[in-house]
Amino acid sequence: MSKVYSLTTVQRLPVSLQQAWDYFSSPDNLAELTPADMGFVVRSTSHSKKMYAGQIIEYTVRPVLGIPVYWMTEITHVQDQQFFVDEQRFGPYSLWHHQHHFKPIEGGVEMKDIVHYKIPFWFIGDIANSLLVKYKLAAIFAFRKKKVEELFGIL
Repeated sequence: MSKVYSLTTVQRLPVSLQQAWDYFSSPDNLAELTPADMGFVVRSTSHSKKMYAGQIIEYTVRPVLGIPVYWMTEITHVQDQQFFVDEQRFGPYSLWHHQHHFKPIEGGVEMKDIVHYKIPFWFIGDIANSLLVKYKLAAIFAFRKKKVEELFGIL
């Protein structure tokens, strides 16, 4: 059986909690926060501008060699202006659980992402994680950090 891996990132922004929440809890902004080479496209129709538990979001993503992969996540938990969780329902992982936490701090807001993920195919998945997946995820979150700094500044 393959392992469950995790990735945690923390970023501080000079914006209000409301501004951060409004931006990051909108599925309409996901593509902007993803590197262009991932070919990330939101495919589902947003049924609400406000995120809610039970919300389904469908995407196409091209993580390796430009091959399109269907991905569906569900927003499983939402605590307004505190956190939300998206979990994969269909897609490239055996497990994808992504927590987004927001906390007011002096001068702005602290955002923390905690991702737990598992690659399919047992030990082959572990090898794939060691050679590719963990680096790809780190690069995606590094891109996101830089993009967020461009949009909101640095605290």
